[in-house]
Amino acid sequence: MKTIEEIYKTYEKPIFHYFYGLTGDYNLAEELTQETFFQIIRTIS
Repeated sequence: MKTIEEIYKTYEKPIFHYFYGLTGDYNLAEELTQETFFQIIRTIS
């Protein structure tokens, strides 16, 4: 099973780029990316 760090390193950039493309707002894309990982960690913990 992948560690949380491995998951983050693998998916952070694609998720950020998805949200940035969707919103066109760098800060909002960062916030949504962080929230996504918060929810992932909360779900698997």
